[in-house]
Amino acid sequence: MNTAQRAIKDGLLAAALSGGTMAVGSKKDSGSAVAAVNAPAHLVHGEESLRREDVSTRHTLVGAAVHTASAMLWAGLYETLQARRRRRTFTGAVVDAAGVAALAAVVDLKLVPERLTPGFQHRMSDKSLLMVYGSFALGLALGGLQRMQDAPTVSDLK
Repeated sequence: MNTAQRAIKDGLLAAALSGGTMAVGSKKDSGSAVAAVNAPAHLVHGEESLRREDVSTRHTLVGAAVHTASAMLWAGLYETLQARRRRRTFTGAVVDAAGVAALAAVVDLKLVPERLTPGFQHRMSDKSLLMVYGSFALGLALGGLQRMQDAPTVSDLK
């Protein structure tokens, strides 16, 4: 399995965990489990997606797809970091996952223009956001740990 395939698998796992956490936090913070899931669709459909609280193909499906695609892109960075390690370890998997999740949070919430933010930050508390990015890191780490013994590293390629 190559780095891209591992990134897809890790990204799907991280997106599922963080998406579930997002729905729970969104229900608690805004009263609607899908409000935060709809929000990433603002990239395609504009600010209307930030206000939607019902399930719809236009907002919920697109929002979930945007979230999942973003997770797979960040998982690509995670897998690149993992592949550069001489040997995969539990500590390395967790440190790399936490680093990538922290970088994703900074980029998503502080560095990109408003139109490119995930949008769900408008529907959730800071505590819920922390839980979303934490569960994203957990998903990356679990994906990395799952393959700890069988994935090639730089030393395997020499």
